[in-house]
Amino acid sequence: MRFILFFAFLAVLATAVSAWTKEDHEIFDLVSALEAAEGKGTTFYSWLDVPPTASLAQINKAYRKKSMQLHPDKNPGVKGIQERFARLGVIAKTLRSSEGRKRYDFFYKNGVPKWRGTGYYYSRFRPGLSIVLVFLTLLTSALQYLVQKMNHNRDLKKVRQTIHDARLAAWGQKMIPLEGRRKVKVNLGGGARVDRDGDVVPGRMIDMVVDGDHVYIWEPSGLHLLDDTSATPPAISKTWFILLLCSLLQKFRKDSRSAGEEETEEDAEKRDNVSDDDSDSPASGTVTPSGASEHETALKAGRAQATIAGGRRRKAVRKRG
Repeated sequence: MRFILFFAFLAVLATAVSAWTKEDHEIFDLVSALEAAEGKGTTFYSWLDVPPTASLAQINKAYRKKSMQLHPDKNPGVKGIQERFARLGVIAKTLRSSEGRKRYDFFYKNGVPKWRGTGYYYSRFRPGLSIVLVFLTLLTSALQYLVQKMNHNRDLKKVRQTIHDARLAAWGQKMIPLEGRRKVKVNLGGGARVDRDGDVVPGRMIDMVVDGDHVYIWEPSGLHLLDDTSATPPAISKTWFILLLCSLLQKFRKDSRSAGEEETEEDAEKRDNVSDDDSDSPASGTVTPSGASEHETALKAGRAQATIAGGRRRKAVRKRG
């Protein structure tokens, strides 16, 4: 678990570091050098003695005034004056640039990162809700898988111990395999204990059968082989998120099948309605329109029967009277 959290932290750290640009690193170095030379908490604006909302004209005026104070010709022999004067030019250039000032103002408000500081990565890298949900899903699934693995190791140890106890009861202390099938009782509930009445109560006993190298659990329904496969192994497919997806998929398929069956019932009902309409048509022979002769009615009925039977319609020949 510690390795998972460590790698997750490294992934977030790498994402944050990769988000810095070359200009950002120049600002970081400039801020660090300025605080080291002029005092902690010194900013570009405070050093130039201008407010953060200063206009470009105010910055240029403050730069000219500061450059006259720090010019090496006016400060001969002063230690570090060259570095301070050069730093002043870089700071003024940064604030004169719209993009450079925008980047500096961001760190001025949110904090400039320091490698040993805290919280500065989050000010630069702000994970959204989707990223947080994905991270929590992966984390909880990994924890659930780890619990499955721990339970599997525990169950596997218990299965192997039960197999050993069954063979010990069947073969004796020397553990020499014997031929034939032997039925034994194995204690699954620990050693014997004394109850409140002072009676010795054995642990939970289970009937088992030892047949060669195979050990079975005896039940009225039959024999069940006991081996390492009896312990349920861990699986990603058994984590909560995968189970949730499978459950939603099964529900979707079930709803689709139900919709298909309803549509089929509707089609059947429509066919029944069509059949009822046909039964009331003149071709069925049940209803004879007024004014039609018996000969025409019989002729139409014959044509309808031929069509239903799949035969070819033949042109009726009327006799000339």
